[in-house]
Amino acid sequence: RLGNPPRPASGNCLPGRETAGATHINIGTGREISIRALAELIKNIVGFNGELVFNASKPDGTLRKLTDVRKLHSLGWKHRVELNEGIAKLYDWYVRH
Repeated sequence: RLGNPPRPASGNCLPGRETAGATHINIGTGREISIRALAELIKNIVGFNGELVFNASKPDGTLRKLTDVRKLHSLGWKHRVELNEGIAKLYDWYVRH
């Protein structure tokens, strides 16, 4: 039995809050991070010593990620775990299980 991984987002259930219709709600920090910076962050956290290679011939791919958290904030929820801490906690759980 693997056990439960750390909860990646505590916003998946907002007690006592109603949302308007069937819709999705983005969960995140609302701060922009490039794919390169995210890859470097993960590389550092997991201790990968190899080289990251990006395919510059595919410039139309997703260059960055920015989660729009306005709806989430309007419901009174705000992140409490920064991205680097969340990745580190998930990786630590993965290694232990």
